[in-house]
Amino acid sequence: MHARDIPSDIESLRVTPWSDPVIDRVGHDPRTVYVERFWLGILGPSATWLLRLLVDRLDAEPEGYDLDLDECARSLGLGRRLGPNGAFTRTLARCCQFGAARFLGPAELEVRRKLPPLTRRQIARLPDSLQAAHERWIDRPPAVLTDDMRERARQLALSLVELGEDRAGTERQLLRWRFHPALAGEATSWALDRHARRAGAAGPPGGTAA
Repeated sequence: MHARDIPSDIESLRVTPWSDPVIDRVGHDPRTVYVERFWLGILGPSATWLLRLLVDRLDAEPEGYDLDLDECARSLGLGRRLGPNGAFTRTLARCCQFGAARFLGPAELEVRRKLPPLTRRQIARLPDSLQAAHERWIDRPPAVLTDDMRERARQLALSLVELGEDRAGTERQLLRWRFHPALAGEATSWALDRHARRAGAAGPPGGTAA
């Protein structure tokens, strides 16, 4: 099943998470700096933004949800979605082509919540400057990780999240502060989860915590 085979008369897709224990452990969230910097040139901007949108909703609805195709296409600035040559259809096709999503049927789409590290062939398609940056990213030696360092990264990430930074902005700032990429990603995920738990415990605005 390919994106080009989507029936032109359907109005929605059922989106569910694509479970892959290996990639889920070692991969990169579509909203992280790694994807923004290195996957962008492979997937293209429309497919990258589509994945960010799909994964955002999976965070809120982890069992899956119904995606209104016309609304999604318009929210990404892709206009009308119908037809095999439409911009939205081509964007879905790129997500499937590079293994970020796959169709299980004419109206069901599985989406990866993590993208794998780039392959050698994909890296070779990047401009020389990004190839060099990717090599530095992979080869950058991690500092000796202590409990104090992990706790410091987490608390800094939590402060950034509570100040309104999103995932990408928080991770990017931790990288500027010279935290190792793996630690920056872990601390950011921890901070977002902790912030969401606190918000849930507080209840709706004006309400009383349970």
